[in-house]
Amino acid sequence: MLTGSKTTFKVRQLVPDIKERMLSHSSVHTRGRDVLGLCCLPGECVLQRAVLVRKKRSVKEEGGGWLSGTLFCTHFRVAFVPQDSQRPDDNADPVLLGDHDVALASIDKVVAVGPSRTKLVTPNGSLKFTPEELVLYCRDLRVFCFLFDRLTPDAQAMEITYTIAKTYQPLKPGTLLSFQNSALGSIEMKQFLSNRRRDPNMNWFECSADWEQELERAGATGWRVSSVNDRFEMSTSLPRFTVVPHRVLDTELKKTFAHFNDGRIPRWCWRHPRGSDLLRMASFQNNIYHEKDDIRNLELVLFGGQQMCVIVDLGEEMPSPADIQVAHTRLRTLCLGDISSSVSVPDDKWLSTLESTRWLDYVRCCLRKAAEVACLLRGGHMTVVLQESEDRDMNCVISSLVQVMCDPHCRTVAGFQSLVQKEWITAGHKFLSRINYHRDCDKEEAPVFLLFLDCVWQLWSQYPARFQLTEDYLLALHDSVQLPLFSSFMANSQRERCRRSQHLPQSYTPVNGLRKLPMGEPDEPVDPPFPPVWDWALQYSSSRRARFTQPVSQAACLPPVLNGNLNTNLERSWHNDGLPGSVFLLSRSSFSNPSNLLPWRSGNSGSYWKSHRRAPSSEGLSGLERLIRACSLSDPSENTTTIHDPIEPLLPLLIGPCVRVWRGCYLRGALHPQAFSHPMSSCSQHPLDQLAFEVQELGEKLAQASVRRPENQTRQQEPRRLESNLNQNANNGTFLFSSRSSQHQPPSSRGTTRPTNPPRAPWTAPEPPRSAQRINGKHTFLFGHQQESQSDQRYIPSPSAKYPKHPGNTH
Repeated sequence: MLTGSKTTFKVRQLVPDIKERMLSHSSVHTRGRDVLGLCCLPGECVLQRAVLVRKKRSVKEEGGGWLSGTLFCTHFRVAFVPQDSQRPDDNADPVLLGDHDVALASIDKVVAVGPSRTKLVTPNGSLKFTPEELVLYCRDLRVFCFLFDRLTPDAQAMEITYTIAKTYQPLKPGTLLSFQNSALGSIEMKQFLSNRRRDPNMNWFECSADWEQELERAGATGWRVSSVNDRFEMSTSLPRFTVVPHRVLDTELKKTFAHFNDGRIPRWCWRHPRGSDLLRMASFQNNIYHEKDDIRNLELVLFGGQQMCVIVDLGEEMPSPADIQVAHTRLRTLCLGDISSSVSVPDDKWLSTLESTRWLDYVRCCLRKAAEVACLLRGGHMTVVLQESEDRDMNCVISSLVQVMCDPHCRTVAGFQSLVQKEWITAGHKFLSRINYHRDCDKEEAPVFLLFLDCVWQLWSQYPARFQLTEDYLLALHDSVQLPLFSSFMANSQRERCRRSQHLPQSYTPVNGLRKLPMGEPDEPVDPPFPPVWDWALQYSSSRRARFTQPVSQAACLPPVLNGNLNTNLERSWHNDGLPGSVFLLSRSSFSNPSNLLPWRSGNSGSYWKSHRRAPSSEGLSGLERLIRACSLSDPSENTTTIHDPIEPLLPLLIGPCVRVWRGCYLRGALHPQAFSHPMSSCSQHPLDQLAFEVQELGEKLAQASVRRPENQTRQQEPRRLESNLNQNANNGTFLFSSRSSQHQPPSSRGTTRPTNPPRAPWTAPEPPRSAQRINGKHTFLFGHQQESQSDQRYIPSPSAKYPKHPGNTH
C-alpha cells in the first residue's frame, strides 16, 4: 500500500450482494468445518477475509501489544484468528465467540482510518481511500482495533471494511438480524441446542415446584404458590405463578388484580432470616371502588400475616428509564468518544464531565435505597413493599440489590443467576424493549439491567471476599446482554417468551400448562431455538469460565460506621412504636403516614373504619425514624476478630470516593480510540493510564498519612476511623478507580498492582497548603484510601498542581 494514495474506490463495486454470497456458501454448514483457518459454527459462512492483519491487544491480554493473524467477517461475527493459534478440535462443542471475536450485533460503529483522515463507514456510503486501520466501536463499550499490513491487498482491506458495515445493521427497523436464523437455524445447530442441559444448580422459577423450593430455602411460612395467572388472564406481564398469603383463596385473589396497574399485585420476593418479608407491586389504580371484601383481601396480601407494613415509594427519588438512558449515552460518549463529531474532552475536564453524566449518581441512589430497605428488613416482623408505577424497572433493581446485600446465596454464581431469573426474567422486565435489539424503539430503550450490574460490581469491589462470582463473570454477563441470541433477553415477559418458544399464534392462550401445546401452522416461519444466557459453555472457553468463580471466605466483622443517612447499628425495639395494622410510607429517606397512602383508607369506604384501627399520624413514627437516622460509632479495636454474621447485610459506602467507575467495563476500550495509529510500542502508555498511575501513588500516600497522625495531634484529638471521616464528606464526589484495599492485599505486594509499564517520567507534587481541591463545588477523587498505613508523614496535594502532559500523547 502506498502512503497518501489518491486512488478512489467505490466499495459497492467491489462487494457482491451479501445475500447471494451467503447462498453461494450454503454448503459450509458442517459443524467444526475449518474454512480458511476459521472454525465455523454450523450454518455459518465466511463473507470476507483479510490476511496479514494485526489486532491491538488490551493490557489484560498478555500486557498489550499487537497480535498478527487473519481477519474474517461472517454473517454472524467478526473473527480474528492469530497465526500461531492451535487448530480447533472438530469434536469439541462449538463456542459462539472466541477470545478475539465480536458479534456483528454488538457493533455500534465502523470507523476506517486512512493516511490523513478518519471516516465513519455506513452501509449506504462509499469509501474513497484505502483504510490502513479498522476500528469497531461496540455497544458494550469495547473497542476492537485492526491494523492492515503494507502487504495486505488493498481490495481485501476495502471489501472487509464495507462488508462489516453492510452486515452489522438490520436490513430494516423492526426485523431481527439475518445471522440469527443463519447461525442458529441450521438443522445441526437446532439439534445441538435441543440436547443442551440446563444448569441443575440454579432455580429457573418456571414451575410451581421451583417457587416451593424457594419458599423452603428462605424459610417463609404463611405463604403459598398460586397458579391463578397460569393462562396469563389476570396479568399479561406477571409470571404464571405468584406467591401470596395462605389465607387468601384464588377466588378472592382474582378480585385484587383490578386494583393495580397492569394487574401487578403485591407479590412475595424474599424473607429475611429475622422474619421480615420483601414484596413488590405496581401503583394502585385510581377511581376503583373498594368493597369490604376487597379491602380485606388487599390488606391480607399487603401484610402477609405481619403486624406492620412499610411501602417504599420508588417513583419520585429513583431515576426514570429515560434518565438512565441519557446518563448511559453520555458515559459512552465520554469513555469512547463520539467519532461522528469533533467534540473531545480535555484531560483537565474529564472528571467534571464524568460527574455531569450523572451515571454514578444513579448508581449511588440505587445502592442507598437498597441499603435502607435492607436495614428495614433486618428489624424483623414486618412487610416491606416496593412500589413502582409499572413494577418492571426499579423494583427489579432494588429487590435484587437487597437480596445480594442480605443473602449470601445470592452472591454465588448459581444463586445470582436464580435471582436474575426470579426478579428480572420471570418477573417481566422489558428486556426486549429496554435493550432495543431491533433498534426501532428508541423511546423505550434504557439499560436498566446494566445499571444493576454496575451496582453489584460496586458491592463486589468493596466486599470482594464475600462473593463467589468475580468481575470476569459480571463482565461476561454485561457483554452477553448486547448479543441477541439468548431467550433470557429476547422477550418482555414470560408470556411472550413462552409463545415464542412454543411458536403459538398470538390469539392462543395455553391451557393446562405449557408442555402439551398445539404448534403453529406448518407454513409459519419458525424462529431458531434461542439458548438461555446461563449456558456459559456455549459462549466461552473453559479457561474463560474458570475465572468466573473464586473461593468465598468469612471476613472479620467491621465495626459500625456512619454511612451518609444510613445507620449500621439499628435499634431492635422500633416495632413497639407502631400499632397492629399500621402502614407507613418510606420516601426520600423519611417516614410518613399520609391519609391517602392506601386508597381504601382515604375515607371513601366508610365501612372500613368500623373494623380496623387507624395508625397514629405522628406517635408511631419516632421509632421508625430512628431506624434510619440514629448514628452510633464504636471503638475500631472492638470486635475485630468477630466472624461476620451472615444475617448482617453488606452495606456499601456511599460517599464519592467509594462509588467508582467500573474501569474494567467502561474504560477497557478508552485506550484504543485516542492513540491507535500505527504499531505503538507495548511499553508506551496512554495519558489516561499515566494519570491513573500517578494518582494511585498519591492516593496511597494520602491514605497512609490519614491513618497515622503525629503524636501531638493525637493527644489533642481522639482518633477517628478513616471510614467515619470519609462518610462525613459530601456524597456527590466522583471516584475514578481504586487500588485493592489492604484488607485483601498485603502491603508487601502492593507494588504488583501497578501497571506493567512504568511511567515515562517521574513527577512529584510540590508542598501544598492544607486545602481540599473542589471542582464545581463537588469533591473529586481519583483513588480510594488504603486501610493500613506505612508512613507517618502528612501529604496533601496542591490545589494548583497539574499533571504533566507528555509530548507525543494526546487525549
